Amino acid sequence: MTTFTVAMLAASPRKQSINVKLGRAIERYAPDTLRFIWVRMDEMPFYNGDLEGDRPASVNAFTDAIRAADAACCVMPEYNRSLPAVLKNAIDWGSKPMEANVWRDKVVAITGTSPGAIGTAVGQQHLRQILATLGAHVVPGEAYISFKTPDMIDDEGNIADESVRAFVTAFAARFAALVAKLA
Repeated sequence: MTTFTVAMLAASPRKQSINVKLGRAIERYAPDTLRFIWVRMDEMPFYNGDLEGDRPASVNAFTDAIRAADAACCVMPEYNRSLPAVLKNAIDWGSKPMEANVWRDKVVAITGTSPGAIGTAVGQQHLRQILATLGAHVVPGEAYISFKTPDMIDDEGNIADESVRAFVTAFAARFAALVAKLA
């Protein structure tokens, strides 16, 4: 059985992030063919073309990790109907220079959670648009979750709600199948 490496990108650096909990749940319920590495995004400076000649070490660490992974999984909150700045900044660093774009042909899963009724649907649509422009293979379908109760997912990724657990398990299985097909 082939194992594929997935860069887990949790776009909420705050403590007790419900999106980190969702990322842990995806890791827990994903098929054994996926091995997750958690990649930090919050240590990079804002993208600035003037830094291209001498990229900061945090940028090189990020782009090296994405380049080495077979796939990526973005777990994000929604800020003002869009994606968080930390994730957009990471995408920008990874896309430059264009000939070294780490997103091209990368399989990427997108999901997220928020307390709101539509989860992170609008922000995910925006992210899907950006990644498509960069040539990534985004997992089809929508995967947003309304975080209904504070104990829906614990710190280790255990999901209390059976229907949410089934949804996350099916999402992870679809992701694994696409990674196996395209990676």
